[in-house]
Amino acid sequence: MFYALFRCVVLIPVLRWLFRPRVEGLANVPARGAAIVAGNHQSFCDQFLLGVTLRRRINFLAKKEYFTGKGLRGRLAAAFFRGIGAIPVDRSGNGAGQAGVEAGLGVLDQGGVLGIFPEGTRSHDGRLYKGKVGVAAMALRSGAPVIPCAMIGTFEAQPAGRRVPSIVPITLRFGRPLDFSKYAGMEDQRAALRAATDEIMYAILELSGQEYVDTYAMEAKAAAQAQELARRTRRRAGQPPADAPTHG
Repeated sequence: MFYALFRCVVLIPVLRWLFRPRVEGLANVPARGAAIVAGNHQSFCDQFLLGVTLRRRINFLAKKEYFTGKGLRGRLAAAFFRGIGAIPVDRSGNGAGQAGVEAGLGVLDQGGVLGIFPEGTRSHDGRLYKGKVGVAAMALRSGAPVIPCAMIGTFEAQPAGRRVPSIVPITLRFGRPLDFSKYAGMEDQRAALRAATDEIMYAILELSGQEYVDTYAMEAKAAAQAQELARRTRRRAGQPPADAPTHG
């Protein structure tokens, strides 16, 4: 009830007024039955734009910290995320990936729509990164089709670290459903999961036109942060940048 009210009264009017998103290929999302919408992830507003674009309720996996805040602010945040269809998942420890898969399968088993960002985190530079295999595990175990989705312009609107979004043209582009029945019975084979995931990421790439990087986004982000920290350290020490030309 809260989701429907919040979506109709707040999310749809505000986001459509702010971004005026252009939507392409919405008919590729099935009107009923279990389905996975797999998209690129460039902005905090991605899941909200998907939520107001689809005619069906869409559920997302979210870290449990969003639901465990203390005080009035924490309770309001938890109510908000539950209201928009977010499902808390414990992402700490070695079992984090499996916990996410099981939570996603719970949505699909009930014939719902699951939204997922296979990169695992927002892109820090607007490029498309290597997908994690959890999306393939859910697709193969549930038999649900995967609808690739590209969100174009959301990085320019609100990249990581920017609180207030800029008003730029936004496009949501949905591709044709991907069927992975050819991998039936191979749910536990890493090679099959990797192949299916790569197929999903390639479909997203074709829709988005992004530059692709065959590295996990978290690893690339950590490397970029380490390089920036090294530059700052050298600057404070009065040393030239590591990539500065030397003269001998």
